[in-house]
Amino acid sequence: MTTTATPGGIRLGLRANLAQFTLLVLVNALVGGMLGQERTVLPLLADDVFHLSAYTASLTYILAFGTTKAITNFFAGTFSDRYGRKPVLIAGWLIALPVPAMLAWGPSWGWIIAANVLLGMNQGLTWSTTVIMKIDLVGPERRGLAIGFNEAAGYVAVAATAMGTGAIAEHAGLRPEPFLLGAAYLVLALGLSTVFVRETRDHARAEAALHPVQAATDLTTAQIARRTSLTDKALSAASQAGLVNNLNDALAWGIFPLLFAAHGLSVTQIGVLAALYPAVWGAGQMLTGWWSDHIGRKHLITAGMLLQAAAIALVAAGTAFSVWATAQILLGIGTALVYPTLLAVIGDVAHPAWRARAVGVYRLWRDGGFAVGALVAGVLADACSLTTAIWTVAALTAVSGFVVAVRMYETHPRPAPVDN
Repeated sequence: MTTTATPGGIRLGLRANLAQFTLLVLVNALVGGMLGQERTVLPLLADDVFHLSAYTASLTYILAFGTTKAITNFFAGTFSDRYGRKPVLIAGWLIALPVPAMLAWGPSWGWIIAANVLLGMNQGLTWSTTVIMKIDLVGPERRGLAIGFNEAAGYVAVAATAMGTGAIAEHAGLRPEPFLLGAAYLVLALGLSTVFVRETRDHARAEAALHPVQAATDLTTAQIARRTSLTDKALSAASQAGLVNNLNDALAWGIFPLLFAAHGLSVTQIGVLAALYPAVWGAGQMLTGWWSDHIGRKHLITAGMLLQAAAIALVAAGTAFSVWATAQILLGIGTALVYPTLLAVIGDVAHPAWRARAVGVYRLWRDGGFAVGALVAGVLADACSLTTAIWTVAALTAVSGFVVAVRMYETHPRPAPVDN
């Protein structure tokens, strides 16, 4: 594992920063756990406790979460450049303090939506910051590996918590016991982030000093947003693929449990299926992030999007637990190919001087997919059926894969010239 010495004496590389890197992996697992507490229980709460008959209404918590997280991602990158990474991370945990109690005891659906606004802010600030900090620490040689570990930790924790809360809910009820896990995660994460996590902004500045001077290092935030969203072929292709990826994740989060319940599956079985997809997704990223450092990014992303489309179609066609379990595994593999690799593309193309803001713009688009997915899936499910919503998202995911195949240039190890 390469260690790079910088003019200021700061060392970049996984080996040189292993203790902090490992701590940040743990912190991001706790970030994922906060999200995982909702994956099994909340769709069932909407139906069984709050008696929301319309799918669009029952998915409003995902809409609130996705919209808030997307916007917060954008500001997380800007704030982490301006104020440092650690203050942004701590702020994210402080914002989340009321969330477990609101989910556990909120008397109306409005409380659940409000909790998801705060959770979206928490996820936007904490997950964005832990990604940026790991990229800062490892430098350019192991960027895909670093992101793979970060995302793996988060989504394995999503899976474990989804399964755990499902088991708790089966025996103790949908509230409040399942959400006590989230409260424990929150206390531990705030303590670790405050006491043990160290600032990494100087690592990014040290890496920037190793780069030749470029005219593009002093871009405004508006210019970075335009480049990441539209003008650079790799960055913009990654942004649209990220949006569609989380659009289908919103479907898996909000619609799949309702489909499974409609076919008579128990809460425990639904919890297993809800956990299987992020478990495969999370664990697989430890391989796919490393793999993209060796063979490149573009083909993994294209293959992953097409595999996701096929898996979602299999969910729509299936009627049995075994078929849906197979589909969840395939969906997890496809997402593992895509998720860390898209972030690695952003890290490849963006200069260290504006990389955190580019990550923020990309994550604005990517997590906006939660909101788009909640709207698309909810409206189609209400107007037509659950399976119609699922087939439509499968088609959108396939189209996104073809866009990557046609538009994205390979960014690693020898990036093409930036397209202005």
